[in-house]
Amino acid sequence: MTKLLFRQDAYQETAKGSLLEVNAEGGLIFDQTIFYPIGGGQPSDLGVLSNEAQTLKVREVRKGTNDKVVVYVEEAIDKLKLGETFEQKLDWPLRYGHMRVHTALHLLSVVIPLGVTGGSIGSVKGRLDFEMPEPLENKELIESQLNDLIMRDLKVTESWITDEELERNPSLVKTMRVKPPTGQGQVRLVRIGTEAEEIDLQPCGGTHVKSTIEIGRIRLGKVENKGKSNRRIHLHLEN
Repeated sequence: MTKLLFRQDAYQETAKGSLLEVNAEGGLIFDQTIFYPIGGGQPSDLGVLSNEAQTLKVREVRKGTNDKVVVYVEEAIDKLKLGETFEQKLDWPLRYGHMRVHTALHLLSVVIPLGVTGGSIGSVKGRLDFEMPEPLENKELIESQLNDLIMRDLKVTESWITDEELERNPSLVKTMRVKPPTGQGQVRLVRIGTEAEEIDLQPCGGTHVKSTIEIGRIRLGKVENKGKSNRRIHLHLEN
């Protein structure tokens, strides 16, 4: 099992990790990691691993078996030794972009309260697919409502519920085709706003900003028809 440092603090940019295992595909498994593995529509983090002997460039991070996180690097790994300690350093602008876009997409699902059929997160843009039979009538109004929510400086926090509690509250799940991971006893919820004035609450394993004001202004891009009742809405960070 890999300790997920990004879960404790999404703003942590560096950490040390001890190499525990190299899998059959050449992936590196550490005792702990700051690197987020690809999942939930969010790409993996990138960055570097370094010690006195070498520097390795991270090309991809994936979830492994038994709650392990597997880091793949660009360089040859034949000289690595188990037990070696590496400094892990994030590509911080990439991670922070993912955090801003991910939180913005949660807000997009608030101003468009329809079922979500898909999504993708980038560092400067993202998109959600909605179960939307009719065309989006007023994109400018949606964009204005979204920016108004962002500028309210709403706090973004997390809490945890049991698998059973989630099963009793299916309305928390907005995604129609992808179900949140269960089976470990607990599910993480991301809240925007407070319990007293809750704007959004949904299961999510990704990284987010602490406050909506960090997102900055956004612009809605093109709206694509992706089927009989499915429309894709693109979102862009303005700066």
